[in-house]
Amino acid sequence: MEKTDHVLIVDDDRDIRELVGTYLNKNGVRATLASGGRQMRAALASERPDLIVLDLMLQGESGLDLCRELRAGEFQSIPILMLTALSEETDRVVGLEMGADDYLAKPFAVRELLARIRAILRRARMMPPGNEQASTSHFLCFGDWRLDTIGRNLIDSEGTMVALSGAEYRLLRVFLDHPQRVLTRDQLLTLTQGRQTEPFDRSIDLLVSRVRQRLRDDAREPRYIKTLRNEGYVFSSLVTPEDSA
Repeated sequence: MEKTDHVLIVDDDRDIRELVGTYLNKNGVRATLASGGRQMRAALASERPDLIVLDLMLQGESGLDLCRELRAGEFQSIPILMLTALSEETDRVVGLEMGADDYLAKPFAVRELLARIRAILRRARMMPPGNEQASTSHFLCFGDWRLDTIGRNLIDSEGTMVALSGAEYRLLRVFLDHPQRVLTRDQLLTLTQGRQTEPFDRSIDLLVSRVRQRLRDDAREPRYIKTLRNEGYVFSSLVTPEDSA
């Protein structure tokens, strides 16, 4: 029997919470509802969801605080879809920088929310494996780094492990599966989030910046991820599959 997707909704607006939960349940997605951080933690202690829908404008502990907490702990690989106010671009940018996988501005149509959820889950389950020759290997080696495709961690030349968020892992994996090939922002957004770019969408640029920080890659003189003006990005390092540590 096919597993039912499970989504945790964290929103302090009861009407929105129940509207979204009812719609998801009617459309084959099991929804657990939480009004804030305390109920979110209780739900996570009980069962691990496939995705978290997180409102950034929560009372008490903010959504940004909870996003930071999730990305720093054992639930860092769970995809996060942020709900934001239309006017709060700064919070949206900060949320993406902290590791959220996508965002949706309020007010929104529940049909679009469901489409975003399904797109994120589809992308998360497609990686790994990837779609190129390196996809079956446990480790992918490049430069001074190794990517553990099972644990989804980076390992540097001294053996130090660097944790990646779900979005960071998916972007890096796309680059490693397509080395030395120009990838446009549209292609990267489709491959990592399952949607096309919108006007002034900076999410891929922010995600690239975060991955560069993980790789200690200088954006001015990058060793790994190079920017091609008006074209996109290219991962310039050779990638070597390795089956064991």
